[in-house]
Formats: sequence, structure tokens, C-alpha cells
Amino acid sequence: MNVNTVTSKEKLVRTAYYLALVTIIYNVAEGLVSVIFGINDETLALLGFGTDSFVEVMSGIGILHMILRMKRAGVNNVASRDEFESQALRITGIAFYILAAGLVIGSVINLISGTKPETTSVGIVISVLSILTMYILMTWKLRIGKKLNSDALIADANCTKTCFYLSFILFGSSVLYELFEIGWFDIAGSLGIAWFAVTEGKEAFEKAKNNMARQYKNMT
Repeated sequence: MNVNTVTSKEKLVRTAYYLALVTIIYNVAEGLVSVIFGINDETLALLGFGTDSFVEVMSGIGILHMILRMKRAGVNNVASRDEFESQALRITGIAFYILAAGLVIGSVINLISGTKPETTSVGIVISVLSILTMYILMTWKLRIGKKLNSDALIADANCTKTCFYLSFILFGSSVLYELFEIGWFDIAGSLGIAWFAVTEGKEAFEKAKNNMARQYKNMT
């Protein structure tokens, strides 16, 4: 490998590092605002969206650890995950399942009690910002992952794509509730987020399982 190729890969890894940092910082900020306003405005969809952001932070920490390991081990080691990242994926998967269960239970309680959000205007603003931010992040991550031939980074880009789709669910449910003030729209939004959470949880466990199998194969 010539010097120019190494330098190019180092730049790509450095870009991936900054993207991981931005993802974590943004999700923490988004999660805090969404949870606070979700509780204050009694909108379950926004609360679930904010909680999902915190779960994504755990996944983002695993990715950041992987990128730092890339920088230490050299630019040629960009595809595999170690035990820390596998454990982070399992914890993330459990958190997604807990989130989904909580949203389903909350939806049933709100349905029985007739609880409705005071407003979903904050959900509209947050979802629009998230749609723009997640689109930029997933595009950059996918480009970097393909150039580095890293399945882990490509998987992270797909995870960001899921957040992108979740933002549309929040946007749709928030706009519809703001227009018609029908509680079903907020419940539908929260159940949509719950469905995606189950999907993400399943994917996290599958990634952890595949990584463990790869590690075992390398050992033998």
C-alpha cells in the first residue's frame, strides 16, 4: 500500500470519527429536548422518540470505540468488532426491546384513560431538524463505509437511516394531531416507533451474534 493510499484512508477514518462524535452529541441533545417536552406536553410519540435517541447514543459509543481502535490498530483493520462493541450491541438490543414494551404499555394506558397531548408542535420542529440531520449523517457514513470497505460503518449508516425514517413517523403523527387533535394519531406514532425499536433490537443482537461467530472463526 503506497503512502497516498494510507493517507487517504487515515483521512476517511478521521472523518468517520467526527461523524460518530456528531451523532452522539446530536442524539444526546435531541433526546433531552424530546423527553422533557414529551413529558410536559404528554405526547407519547415524542417521549418515545427521545428515548430512542438515548438508545442510539449507546450504539454510537460502540461505533466510536471501534473507530478509535481503527486509529490505534492501523487503517487496514476497519471491518471487525471486538468484545466491547459486541457487548454494546447486546445492551443496545435489550434497551430497544424495553423501549418498545414501554411504548406499547403507554399506548394502551393512554387509550384507556383517554390521555391526549397538549400540543405536538415541538415534535414537528424536532422531527424536521432530525430529518435534515440524519439524512446528512447517513449519506456521509455510507460513503465513508463503502470507501473503507467496512461492514460495521455501513451498518452504522443503516442505523442512522432508521432514525431518519423514525423522524418521518414523528413528523406525520405530530402534524396530524396538531391539525385534528385526535389522540389516536399520537398513539399510532408511538406504536410506529415501537415497531422500529423491535426491528433495531433484533438487528443489534444479530450483529453481535455474527461478530462473535467471526471472532470464533478467526481463533480457530
